[in-house]
Amino acid sequence: MKILITGITGFVGSHLSEYCMTKPNVELYGTFLDKKGLKNLEHIKNNIEFLLCDLTKKEQVRKVILKVKPDKIFHLAGQSQVSFSFQSPEKTLFNNIVSDVNLFEAIKNIKINPVIVIAGSSEEYGAALKNELPIKENNELRPLSPYAVSKITQEKLAFQYYQNYGLKIVLMRFFNTEGPRRGEHFAASTFAKQIAQIEKGKQKPVIFAGNLDAQRDFTDVRDVAVAYWLASEKCEFGEPYNVCSGKARSIKSVLTLLLSKSLVKNIKIKQDLKRIRPSDIAVTVGSNAKFGKQTGWQPKIPFEKTMEDLLNYWREIL
Repeated sequence: MKILITGITGFVGSHLSEYCMTKPNVELYGTFLDKKGLKNLEHIKNNIEFLLCDLTKKEQVRKVILKVKPDKIFHLAGQSQVSFSFQSPEKTLFNNIVSDVNLFEAIKNIKINPVIVIAGSSEEYGAALKNELPIKENNELRPLSPYAVSKITQEKLAFQYYQNYGLKIVLMRFFNTEGPRRGEHFAASTFAKQIAQIEKGKQKPVIFAGNLDAQRDFTDVRDVAVAYWLASEKCEFGEPYNVCSGKARSIKSVLTLLLSKSLVKNIKIKQDLKRIRPSDIAVTVGSNAKFGKQTGWQPKIPFEKTMEDLLNYWREIL
């Protein structure tokens, strides 16, 4: 079985690669843009064929699909930072939308029909009302960032290619994913990095944070990797599915948990206005009932373990 992971060197891509390697008779291919990211896959790089590809370049995408002719595609590549999307909405929209068009067009024109799993986001729901929680897949979409708009557009494009051309696309909506290798621009990871820096004497005992009142639904990246695989095996094409824990935690409670694991005590917390978004969702918590019923998936890794492993990751690489 030939598997192509776009954005293979990223946070989720690296963990999904590890999980795919546990399956029999797998040939694993992955697109990447920056060789620096290969460090996430150093331990299994000999089992992967890496393909340099800018997914916003139509011809580059066509060549990759023609070369691999995959049986499964996990489409993870894209601009994934909500905060950056406010700074550069045009880059976010261009990157996330054009890459999808190029991928779908290449598959359609080469006349192959792999299963494609699309990485959507809970950000698509945006300003969900209190009486709508936990959020189900049929909830109204009220995007509050350019990133969210790009993800909704990706999903609508995917549905259109499924309906019009029969592409076998599964629409996944992932809530907050955490764990080792998480990018430092995301809240839990930046807290963990700062704690590790403080422990090593590289930063004063002060944590800089943004909005601590927001509540989010967190799932361990290793549970998410399993969800991706099950989605490719058991989900209906053209259908959206939430992947989440079904529990809301405040960002403040996440920071408190990480601080409890610090080797340095009495660390102060200071708000950094640069980390505050123009608009922020107060509470995001989802229902995983639809995905669980379809696949049998449930998150297994305790959140405390996720945070412990994230902190240890930063301790090891700094």
